[in-house]
Amino acid sequence: MAVISMKTLFEAGVHFGHKTQKWHPKMKEYIYGAKAGIYIIDLRQTMGKLKEAYEYAFNMSASGGKILFVGTKYTAQEIMANAAKKSDNYFVNLRWLGGMLTNFNTIKQSIAKLKKYEEMAGSDGSYPGVLKKEAVRAEKQRKKLEAVLGGIRDMKKMPAAMFVVDINREFIAIEEAKKLGIPIMAIVDTNCDPRGIDYVIPGNDDSAHCIELFTNVITTAVIQGRKSYENKVKSLKQQEATKKKVAPRSTREAAKPAAKPAEAKAPAAKPAEVKAPAAKPAEAKASAEKPAEVKAPAAE
Repeated sequence: MAVISMKTLFEAGVHFGHKTQKWHPKMKEYIYGAKAGIYIIDLRQTMGKLKEAYEYAFNMSASGGKILFVGTKYTAQEIMANAAKKSDNYFVNLRWLGGMLTNFNTIKQSIAKLKKYEEMAGSDGSYPGVLKKEAVRAEKQRKKLEAVLGGIRDMKKMPAAMFVVDINREFIAIEEAKKLGIPIMAIVDTNCDPRGIDYVIPGNDDSAHCIELFTNVITTAVIQGRKSYENKVKSLKQQEATKKKVAPRSTREAAKPAAKPAEAKAPAAKPAEVKAPAAKPAEAKASAEKPAEVKAPAAE
């Protein structure tokens, strides 16, 4: 895991929870105590849970999966966008549209509209060949879609995991992810219900410093996992290329010995030619009959 110490968490104010009047009983196990009417989160548990989330994010990314960063509160918007862009993943940081995951086919149609407007705008955004009034309307629609869908415009399938800031605010996203079986990592404050969250990270979800600290840890895990995945893919490609080079050679070598026995059998036809001189004894018998002709003068 990235180098994060208990002191770093303490200095960031991760241990500060909500007022004692605003808490969820299910968070009791993560609360160390209370001071001045504010609950104090047990940083020892935060360290352990953060390590679990880090390991999961690394393994998920090392297997080729991608993560969706979700945080629409003002303090988290820029952090979510920067983390997703840095690690080449997806993000939603303005507004979660209902059905963004469970009705993704409809969302794809909206993304297609966004890309269509971008093509109309051209590389310089001047909308060449489009009437001014139509260009103004199109640009307005493009900006609206870009703000909401810009972070998932390249998402072709469901993310392998989701990282959420403030689960009370993002309850719709949480419910959709649970329906689809998408693992959830989330910063969970003392006023939240941790049930349904696969990787709970107890901590302050209001401070921008705390949000950035947790997000950087997850981002680092994803980046390192992606490097591991790319190295594996590169190694597999090299092995396949080596096999393709070796395979033709082995085929030729296997084919050559098979042809030689066929050539060796060809001289076996020669013994048939040796039997031809066997006709000479017949000529010898013919010459043996000549002495009978010699006996004829002896009768005179």
